[in-house]
Amino acid sequence: MAPSSFDWWSKEATRGTPVVVKMENPNNWSMVELESPSDEDFLHGSGEDPNRTRYPEKARNKNAKQLTWVLLLKAHRAAGCLTSVAAAMYGLTAAIRRRVAAGKTDTDAENDGNRTAENPAVKTRIYSCIKVFLWLSVLLLGFEIAAYCKGWHFGSPNLQFQYLSALANPVAVKGLFGSLYSRWVLIRVDYLAPLLQFLTNACIVLFLVQSLDRLVLCLGCLWIRLKKIKPVPKQGPIDLESGDGCFCPMVLVQIPMCNEKEVYQQSIAAVCNLDWPKSKLLIQILDDSDDVITQLLIKEEVHKWQQEGANILYRHRVIREGYKAGNLKSAMNCSYVKDYEFVAIFDADFQPTPDFLKRTVPHFEDNEELGLVQARWSFVNKDENLLTRLQNINLAFHFEVEQQVNGVFLDFFGFNGTAGVWRIKALENSGGWLERTTVEDMDIAVRAHLHGWKFIFLNDVECQCELPESYEAYRKQQHRWHSGPMQLFRLCLPDIIRSKISIWKKANMIFLFFLLRKLILPFYSFTLFCIILPMTMFIPEAELPVWVVCYVPATMSFLNILPAPKAFPFIVPYLLFENTMSVTKFNAMISGLFQLGSAYEWVVTKKSGRSSEGDLVNLIETEPKHQRGASESDLGEIVQQGKKRDSRKKKHNRIYTKELALAFLLLTASARSLLSAQGIHFYFLLFQGISFLLVGLDLIGEQVE
Repeated sequence: MAPSSFDWWSKEATRGTPVVVKMENPNNWSMVELESPSDEDFLHGSGEDPNRTRYPEKARNKNAKQLTWVLLLKAHRAAGCLTSVAAAMYGLTAAIRRRVAAGKTDTDAENDGNRTAENPAVKTRIYSCIKVFLWLSVLLLGFEIAAYCKGWHFGSPNLQFQYLSALANPVAVKGLFGSLYSRWVLIRVDYLAPLLQFLTNACIVLFLVQSLDRLVLCLGCLWIRLKKIKPVPKQGPIDLESGDGCFCPMVLVQIPMCNEKEVYQQSIAAVCNLDWPKSKLLIQILDDSDDVITQLLIKEEVHKWQQEGANILYRHRVIREGYKAGNLKSAMNCSYVKDYEFVAIFDADFQPTPDFLKRTVPHFEDNEELGLVQARWSFVNKDENLLTRLQNINLAFHFEVEQQVNGVFLDFFGFNGTAGVWRIKALENSGGWLERTTVEDMDIAVRAHLHGWKFIFLNDVECQCELPESYEAYRKQQHRWHSGPMQLFRLCLPDIIRSKISIWKKANMIFLFFLLRKLILPFYSFTLFCIILPMTMFIPEAELPVWVVCYVPATMSFLNILPAPKAFPFIVPYLLFENTMSVTKFNAMISGLFQLGSAYEWVVTKKSGRSSEGDLVNLIETEPKHQRGASESDLGEIVQQGKKRDSRKKKHNRIYTKELALAFLLLTASARSLLSAQGIHFYFLLFQGISFLLVGLDLIGEQVE
């Protein structure tokens, strides 16, 4: 009988019988079960069909070879993984060794001549508290490991009160260690756990309130997108070629700068190429530099553009007080300012497009209540390194969501200090620039809002600038941005309460703008995830739910990253880095709230001088024209000396002691969580501790000069 098609299929299917390897754990390279071919496979066809006779020995040899190749493949993959892990660990160890050998701690800032270093007293207080928690956690970890080995380890789910009752009978307690551990468990159950649980619940409530606020902002942004809400000028865009009917007021442009010779050329070139009638535009270069070489370079650049026909002036203060606010205040006191109706402000690294004024100034026409038009920032170096990518996520949410939603629904938001156009009458009516805080931009915005002025945020008008590329520069910037608002809150609270604005606007400014987003956010981020969470590992009777550690932070991070969808692969580093920055933000918040010394420090953010990708590069001449008087004939020699001096500067890293101490605290707590088999808590503490370690060793971003 001829074989059927089914027999033919069966013949092909059994040719070269496969080896089936079953493994309980894919990550475990050991073999658990091997299914060998059955006797029927070897003896099949021996009788009716001699052509289908099998050779058992040959089949067994083939099976053995297949098994050998499977094992070799698994071994090769395992060896590859181990090799890559070993290489990564070796590289990390080598980098850590270099950092420790060549790095400077953040306590060496005074020795480097940095007058604006963090206040030593404040730094010592916070660092001492973190060290206390660290040494306590190390002591408790050793204590818990010893108890675990003896079988006396108790977590919250399996407290054995019968064993603890043995304290009443000293004979029942075997040994001094057992007695000590029993007493420790009773102390943490009766006294420590209730207090820690209360603090945990309080921080969870704050966390949920802040998360709800973030969710409402995102929903508001979604509504704006769905309804396509966008501020539009009443008379449309300005057409400078139309003639007499064009709204073309007198505009003053100010560029405050201080020792920023890396960026002065591109910013001056950008504002000198603004598309606006030269007779109605005046540019002020407000140079607060104390470096003679930088002053001469900026003067030379201003003179060059004056020769090109730009209406530009150079101003340098003799008495340099009040930082940026003092610089702007001094410039506004010039007699010729009264001839101008609006003032546009740009920091030294900002590069506005030629049509910037044509897209912002028209919003003021026939809108006498409008005091400020704020443009969005974009960044020329957002993909430079991991640090700049993470900053871009944060600032994209700030502009796309916070500023836009507040501008559309409240007509108020914090002025960003640059890339904005002010009505000079609004500045004067609000009291002008004041030097009382380090956030003069937020100060003038709050006072203008209290006087009834309205703000507009233009999300589609961008002004390019730089992000700090080193952690040192970013850390100092964040310290100023988080200490200043707390200073301002103390000063403005009475004025807010006495102001004539509506109750809703008062509540928004006090509870949302200041307390929730400027005080509560850094407070619970640091307290909940850097102090309370590690402590709950050593006092397991106080529990922190998994959804607080994992699900809610992941959801909030997802919402934060929506305005920058290309950065989605960095969502986990973003979450960890934001928690890592909480120690700096918490320190700054405390300094500003209690008026400590570091709250008054101002450090100019270090720039690298990166230009945009547009035509601005072609506007900057590589060889400046030295058309100077005889008194400055030695400019070239001075500049050459300055370049030689800069070439001798070497980049170095700093070792940040607070971040390192918190890294070891979190890693110690992660080791303790293994005893309680708390999976989510362990992974969170482990990765958060590693992120603190990388930041503490300055392994993120560029090194500083």
